[in-house]
Amino acid sequence: MENQKSNSSLKAIIIVLALLLLGSLGYMYKMSTDNQTSENKLMTDKEKLSEELQASIAKYDEAIAENTSLSDELSAEREKLVQLKAELEKSQGDVASMAKFKNDYLRLKREMDNLMKENNALKKQNATLTTQRDSTQVVLEDTRKVRDTLVAKNDDLVKTVEKGSKLSVLNLQTMAVKQRRSGKQIDTDKASRADVLKISFMIAENQIAKSGDKTYHVQVIDSKNNVLGDKKTESFGDKTLTYSFEKTVKYENKTVQVAQDLPVKDIEGGTYFVNIFDKGELVSKTSFTLR
Repeated sequence: MENQKSNSSLKAIIIVLALLLLGSLGYMYKMSTDNQTSENKLMTDKEKLSEELQASIAKYDEAIAENTSLSDELSAEREKLVQLKAELEKSQGDVASMAKFKNDYLRLKREMDNLMKENNALKKQNATLTTQRDSTQVVLEDTRKVRDTLVAKNDDLVKTVEKGSKLSVLNLQTMAVKQRRSGKQIDTDKASRADVLKISFMIAENQIAKSGDKTYHVQVIDSKNNVLGDKKTESFGDKTLTYSFEKTVKYENKTVQVAQDLPVKDIEGGTYFVNIFDKGELVSKTSFTLR
């Protein structure tokens, strides 16, 4: 009887121990499974946070490239994200560390959102200023074109007035004569007989020209390029003129007939050239021939 009781107690103990072992194994399996799940979740959270950090860094890069007045502040905040990402990659990814990294990221992201809003506002202001500047430049360019057109028209008008105010010397004529003792002059085409060259010309009417004394220099040149008459020299700027005589005329905007005798002596036959100059500028010319 005692042996039977002892065997029954032993069996009971074995069953209890077996149940305890199975329970322990079950508990250990559950703990292992829970730990693996936690590790997987931490790894996923770490990768996701790293991606978010990289995306935020990329946004900073775009904003910095726009080169606004906030570029320095944007660069400083970007560097904080870069450092946080580097620390995250080095970490073991435990629960406490991940919680700290997330909090740091959320704090930096709030700062980033505020800076981005401010940067966008600056971009809009810059765009408005650029539009206003471009509009101002267009107005200034149009004003410059109008001014240049007016200046050109004024220059053309001045040139037209200057051109129109110049006096026209017309009907230049020269005739050789023989002067008698009585004062009578006889036309001749022989050089040996000529002792006076009669030169005449007309100054045309011009209402916009300036009235007053007008001085002309008359130059008579023989076939050997010798200047007859006074042979005086006058300078006009960088030009020098040798002339036969000077004639001053009182001009009152009406047609004026001008005549002048040039005494000559022992002239030879050939072609003679007569030129009239107004302040060094040739205004009329003619030629004649003596036998």
